[in-house]
Amino acid sequence: MHISAFGAALRTPDLRRKILFSLGLLAIFRLGSVVPTPGVDYSAVQRCIDVVQGNSVYALINLFSGGALLQLSIFALGIMPYITASIILQLMTVVIPRLETLKQEGQAGQAKITQYTRYLTIALAILQSTAILSLARSPGSLFSGCNEQIIPNQGIWVILVMVLAMTAGTAVIMWFGELITERGIGNGMSLLIFTSIIATVPAQFASVWGSKGALTFVFTIAVGVAVMALVVFVEQAQRRIPVQYAKRMVGRRMYGGTSTYIPLKVNMAGVIPVIFASSMLFIPTLFVQLTGSTAGWAMWVQQNFGAGTGSVYLLTYFALIVFFCYFYVSITFNPVEVADDMKRYGGFIPGIRAGRPTADYLDYVLTRLTAPGSMYLGLIAVIPVFAFGFLGVSSHFIFGGTSLLIMVGVGLDTVKQIEAQLQQRNYEGFLR
Repeated sequence: MHISAFGAALRTPDLRRKILFSLGLLAIFRLGSVVPTPGVDYSAVQRCIDVVQGNSVYALINLFSGGALLQLSIFALGIMPYITASIILQLMTVVIPRLETLKQEGQAGQAKITQYTRYLTIALAILQSTAILSLARSPGSLFSGCNEQIIPNQGIWVILVMVLAMTAGTAVIMWFGELITERGIGNGMSLLIFTSIIATVPAQFASVWGSKGALTFVFTIAVGVAVMALVVFVEQAQRRIPVQYAKRMVGRRMYGGTSTYIPLKVNMAGVIPVIFASSMLFIPTLFVQLTGSTAGWAMWVQQNFGAGTGSVYLLTYFALIVFFCYFYVSITFNPVEVADDMKRYGGFIPGIRAGRPTADYLDYVLTRLTAPGSMYLGLIAVIPVFAFGFLGVSSHFIFGGTSLLIMVGVGLDTVKQIEAQLQQRNYEGFLR
């Protein structure tokens, strides 16, 4: 990245407005993350946060809200209801013909699916805020081991106002993401997640420096840089399937005759499999903590899954990541649909017949490409656990591999967005 190119981006009036507009919305997003919901005893919440500091379950819950969830702020739910709704709609597209039809209708159908996603987001926000506040009403339920009265006035109208405030906060965040996508530099939802995660990084590094010293701090930075380098290398890797379009006459004009390619990334699934696997593995531990069970199975779950560093946990984690990687790729990339589209417009892969043979070939390549991609995701998630555990700083970097994966991935996408807009104006851009 060149400083002069970045200066050129800021000197371009419309691009500068987009960048400043996006930064302004991200600043408001972070401000709302520390504004408490009406009816919450802020000082009691802070005392309870100190009690559960370092608990892996609460660290995961708090990750994607940038610390807002445990604060019970107006933006406590963060962007996760929208992400969950989007994933649910993607999964339901495979099994509900109506959604599949909308997906094939182009921009109009996608607009309808987006509208359904918004409705589902609000429904999930109401459900999640109600669940969180029902736990917060009872001392020791939301924060295990803390008996502070978080909500002093528990009248029905106060609770309704709190649910309304947190649901409205989710709607505002969703609106921010869409505004950044449409009027900002793009990638709005991803930038909100990126902001939430990176907001906790300075405090994590400060904690490592203060508790472990400068040498451990340097080694921690080195591990983070090594993982980021691996992420950049693999995220940029892709298999390009050549596609040739035959010439065809439409009216008096000749179309086709061009060559292009289908870019199949090594990591087609992104970070979704890691999020799925982590969420599933933390459900048993969360259930044990919330119920306070002391049965044999509960003790086994707490022993093997509570710390998030045991061999049983890591092996299960790795296996689930590989499974979800194949599962998610299978529902997001349809070789038969791609082959049909190519055949409709006269495209073919050199040496492969159009139609079913093309679909089989794409499936063959994708299946074998997903194998190293899933292994890579598993290693990115597991290696930091070993490395940070060896350095004795694992409690400061819960979910570290996934955090790095999201930060680097979103950072690369954002740079590409700005790069593309600079190239449209004949600038060199960030990358040579």
